[in-house]
Amino acid sequence: MDLVLFNTRSRRKETFTPLQAGKVGLYTCGPTVYNYAHIGNLRTYVFEDILKRVLLYNGLQVKHVMNITDVGHLTGDRDMGEDKMEQGAKREGRSAWDIAAYYTTAFKEDLARLNIIDPTIWCKATDTIPEQISLIETLETKGYTYRTGDGIYFDTARFEQYGQLSRQDRDALQEGARVEKNLDKRNSTDFALWKFSPENVQRQMEWDSPWGRGFPGWHIECSAMSMKYLGDQLDIHCGGTDHIDVHHTNEIAQSEAATGKRFFNFWMHGEFLNIQGGKKMAKSEGNFLTLQNTFIDNDIDPLVYRYATFHSHYRKPMEYSDDSIAAAGNGLRTLRGQVTRLVERTGGEKSPIDDSFRTKFLCRLNDDLNMPQALAVVQELLKADLPDPVKLATIQEFDAAVLGLELDREVAADPLPPEILELIGLRKQAREEKNWAESDRLRDEIQDLGYVVQDGKAGMRVIKK
Repeated sequence: MDLVLFNTRSRRKETFTPLQAGKVGLYTCGPTVYNYAHIGNLRTYVFEDILKRVLLYNGLQVKHVMNITDVGHLTGDRDMGEDKMEQGAKREGRSAWDIAAYYTTAFKEDLARLNIIDPTIWCKATDTIPEQISLIETLETKGYTYRTGDGIYFDTARFEQYGQLSRQDRDALQEGARVEKNLDKRNSTDFALWKFSPENVQRQMEWDSPWGRGFPGWHIECSAMSMKYLGDQLDIHCGGTDHIDVHHTNEIAQSEAATGKRFFNFWMHGEFLNIQGGKKMAKSEGNFLTLQNTFIDNDIDPLVYRYATFHSHYRKPMEYSDDSIAAAGNGLRTLRGQVTRLVERTGGEKSPIDDSFRTKFLCRLNDDLNMPQALAVVQELLKADLPDPVKLATIQEFDAAVLGLELDREVAADPLPPEILELIGLRKQAREEKNWAESDRLRDEIQDLGYVVQDGKAGMRVIKK
């Protein structure tokens, strides 16, 4: 079965074929670790996790690299403003190195809470400074760079295909870049490869280079790290849709200028999470919700958020509201309850999975990660006329391989009121005494009070209707 993915570069769905048979190189842009990741950021990482799981489910080996940006990302994406790491250090009165370590740990904890599989390789910008300097030297030798008062810049006019990812013409890109002016640049779309430390200012993160003491630009790190760790496996590069016009456009330009080769075959981007009303979630907008303050602090299982993201295709905006999260919580609880009852009814009996449903599930996943349709297959499976052990084995495989929702986690029932507990006790006694008429009468009385009585291998189960 073909795996079909939407390629931002071509603006169409394409059949995915890895560069090396059976193996995939996957690079996902990681966080700038100057603050907590907000749940809009985390939506992108959930989408990338589903992509990785689907690749694995198709029998492919995945070498996944994720970077940690701990230097060089300025408050203005076009090389203006303060380094976000230095900004975070001032905000919290700690060193930039401490800030990076703290928020890297926090980010990894969020991934674990969302059942996101760790990358094969974590790599930090500050650990690959030599590789970044080497790549800039190559660009310099080939004539793509020039020096200004504040750094070494890439001359976008020298790269004819600049902007091919965003599909914007050069005039539109120039106009957008004028928002942040740097009069030393030849073209407003030119971007920094290496920034000089300001005179008479001691930066916390700076290194010697052939051009002077300073630090790398934001874009050069991803090119250097992806080529270092993936080499000839440049299959898929992912990130948020906000990376298309600047960050990923610049990565392609500098990488292809340096190597003369295509830089990644597939580019995939996740859409924004919007606050109810359509406003993009962003730290700069003041609508900054984290997994901790939105879910953990309110005793909401973080996997409710993972489940909620599945109801919107990754290429469509997702709207966040308290109501949508409450609905997702109810949906996940119901789904887990259905699986819990399958576990009880099967009594642990093992079974092969249903191949026809596996094919349906994989078909939806292989259509550009169509998670809403994949969830529909799960509901179809639960309603199907199949033996319970087969249903259970099939949904457990779906969950372990792709969904990551811990569906067989036991659902805690709401506490039963004392009068119901008393009737349950009387019914158990009647059944022990083989007084079936009394047992039936008590069952009817319990059900008349709004509860369902289920008798199975595991004993009597009473739940609210």
